[in-house]
Amino acid sequence: MSLLTSFLITAVVSYLLGSIPFGYLIVRLVTGEDVRASGSGNIGATNVARKSPLLGIATLLLDAAKGMTAVYLARLAFSGPHRHLILTTASLFAVIGHLFPIWLKFRGGKGVATSFGAFVLITPKSILCMVAIFILLAVAFRYVSLGSIAVAAAFPLLAWALGEYHEPVELLIIAVVSALVIWKHRQNIGRLTHGTESRIGQKLPQTKLGQTSAGPSGERE
Repeated sequence: MSLLTSFLITAVVSYLLGSIPFGYLIVRLVTGEDVRASGSGNIGATNVARKSPLLGIATLLLDAAKGMTAVYLARLAFSGPHRHLILTTASLFAVIGHLFPIWLKFRGGKGVATSFGAFVLITPKSILCMVAIFILLAVAFRYVSLGSIAVAAAFPLLAWALGEYHEPVELLIIAVVSALVIWKHRQNIGRLTHGTESRIGQKLPQTKLGQTSAGPSGERE
C-alpha cells in the first residue's frame, strides 16, 4: 500500500468516525427531542448537559472515544517511518468530522472533547496539562468556553515544549486543530469580551431549531 493511500484511508475513516453526532443521537434516543432546538443549539456535551447532566457526561465520553478510536485504528493498521504522522492525520480528520459532520449538514460541535480523545494516544503529557488548565479556568471563572479556548491556544506550545512530535508537520497539524477549535468558539470570544457569555449552571432560553440566543448560526457554547 502506498503512503498516499494510507493517508487517504486514514482521513476518510477518521472523518466518518468523528462525524458521528453522539450528542444529537443520545438526546433523540432518550428524550425524543432535537438538542439543536434547545439551549445553545449546539450538539456538544455542554449543551446536552443543560437537558441532563448524565447525558452530557455520556456525550463527553463518547465524543472523546470516537477521536481515540480513530487514532487507535490507524495505529493498528499502519506502521513504518511515517506512522506517527498518520496518527496525527487521524486526529485531525476525526476533529474535522466532529466540527463538520456530513449527517447534520456540516454543522457540528466545537471539537474540544474529540480533540482530547484523538490526541491522548499521541500527546498524553500535553493532554494531561490541558485537562488541568481547563479545570482550573472553568472552576475559577465558571466559563466552559474560556477553558476550551485557553487549552486550544496552549496545545501547540505544550506539544512543542514537551517534545511530543516526530516531524515538524505534526506540530503544524496540531496548530490547525487548535485554530479550528478556536474559530468554532469565535462568538464565545466576542461574548467573553463583552461580558455576556453564559456561565456554568446558567440556563439559556429555549430556541427554535437552528437558532440560539446568539443568533441564527447556532454558535454558542
